[in-house]
Amino acid sequence: MNSSKSTVETLSWVGDLDGHLRMIDQTQLPGEFLEIDCIEIQEVWDAIKQLKVRGAPAIGIAAAYGVCLAAKNAIQTGAQDPQQVTQEQADYLATSRPTAVNLFWALNRMKPVIQSDATDLADWQRRLLAEAKEIHEEDRRMCHRIGECGAALLSDGDSVLTHCNAGGLATAEYGTALSVFFTAQDQGKSLHVFVDETRPLLQGARLTAWELRQREVNCTLICDSMAAQVMKEGRVQAVITGADRIAANGDSANKIGTYSLAVLAKHHGVPFYIAAPTSTFDLDLEHGDQIPIELRESAEITDGFGRSTAPSGVPVYNPAFDVTPSELIRGIITDRGLIDPVNASRIQEVVAD
Repeated sequence: MNSSKSTVETLSWVGDLDGHLRMIDQTQLPGEFLEIDCIEIQEVWDAIKQLKVRGAPAIGIAAAYGVCLAAKNAIQTGAQDPQQVTQEQADYLATSRPTAVNLFWALNRMKPVIQSDATDLADWQRRLLAEAKEIHEEDRRMCHRIGECGAALLSDGDSVLTHCNAGGLATAEYGTALSVFFTAQDQGKSLHVFVDETRPLLQGARLTAWELRQREVNCTLICDSMAAQVMKEGRVQAVITGADRIAANGDSANKIGTYSLAVLAKHHGVPFYIAAPTSTFDLDLEHGDQIPIELRESAEITDGFGRSTAPSGVPVYNPAFDVTPSELIRGIITDRGLIDPVNASRIQEVVAD
């Protein structure tokens, strides 16, 4: 059944060919619900880099709409070769963040349209916008299918643990990991969700807890370091997180701290699941060691949210992601069904076209 409870939608295209991209500024949540309008390609690049929009699928959708902005602006400024300018801007968007494969997947989806016949510029621009909107809608459909697949793994009354944010803020609507919880709720199941705070930027505390409360899902916020104790006490029946890139063998990159959870889950006999659309798989990478890991600014740790919490000048190592080996993953919940066991042959069977 469909839920009457509201689900957040993190971004949208406003208007027609002369329109623009509107998104929730996730850096302001939960204190302020602020929507920002992106008119220029630089604003989209900045929004991705600064985590105003984040989550692999949402980054890809934003990039696709960014291509539409680039085309619109190239035409309006009278560029001699709008296609070349638009492709250059798409290549620039690809430099914003290195780990989330959906960014590159979406830009590659847009590339054939960028390079298609542009004799009629309005028609060319309309085809670009149609492709971006289709990427957006495809993700929405994939999220709902992920939810349906994953909800079948949970029973009424279960407690689950999640990390970072893999909800509507990170995707087109329902999310990936959170889609499982929202769909279970739609089916009448009562769940309890333990939400990891998710250091250093607190995406769990600021975003996931906010989304779950918007949907009236029973949840409890914990520090990342409390997960082992919660599992030891028998309070968790499953761990479900999202992913930003999944290699051909099932090794999965997600927000830093996910690997630790998988190790803890294995020790305590708790099933660990990844929830992700098929667009998050990178079958060109044989294993997780080949996944590029983004390193972010030291200030996120030493001066998080405007307050100094470390001595000046202390060296900092700040990887944004870690990679969970496939052998620690019970199953990958996808829009095409559950991948179980998690290995290269099963992934090829489910994911490859």
